[in-house]
Amino acid sequence: MRHISSISAGVALGSAGIAMMSILSGCEAPQDQQQAQNKFLVIEQQPNGKYVVVEEMPTEGPTRAIIRERDANGNVRERFMNEAEMKALAEQEYKKVENGTSETVQEGAGSEGMGLAGTILAAAAGALMGNMIANALMNNKAFSRNAASANRSAYSRSAAKRATTKSSTKRKSFFGSSSKKTSSSRSSFGG
Repeated sequence: MRHISSISAGVALGSAGIAMMSILSGCEAPQDQQQAQNKFLVIEQQPNGKYVVVEEMPTEGPTRAIIRERDANGNVRERFMNEAEMKALAEQEYKKVENGTSETVQEGAGSEGMGLAGTILAAAAGALMGNMIANALMNNKAFSRNAASANRSAYSRSAAKRATTKSSTKRKSFFGSSSKKTSSSRSSFGG
């Protein structure tokens, strides 16, 4: 009997530890999301003159970008764009969004890329202008489609995949069974 009571005490302590760990890890999630908000982008000009994001990485430093553009001879030149420059372009483009004249909100406009300001707004609105504006923009179906097509980075594709995977997974209970109830039928043998 004494052996059974020590096992049950160990199970209770283990369960309490697991519950405490899950509570603590749940409290830390929003902080991680806020830290990964700033971005480092590589934006490349396409032969048609439009721009697309080819690389995107979260960064703890300020949001910044390398812009790859073609000169008159077709040579690719790189230039650095700091957060203040990016923010100024994003704010100009957001004013066009509010007026309805931005290509970011036009149907099918982003399929071949967008202008530099539109690409920056599409890729880094949250980091440059705040999450409320970014959420409002992403609620616009044309904007979110254009933003997705102008962002060809592997990071963007994997983040989108994680978001759809996370939303489509079923919740499981602590012991691994699905929270969805299942029904079973009874059958008798030999009759």
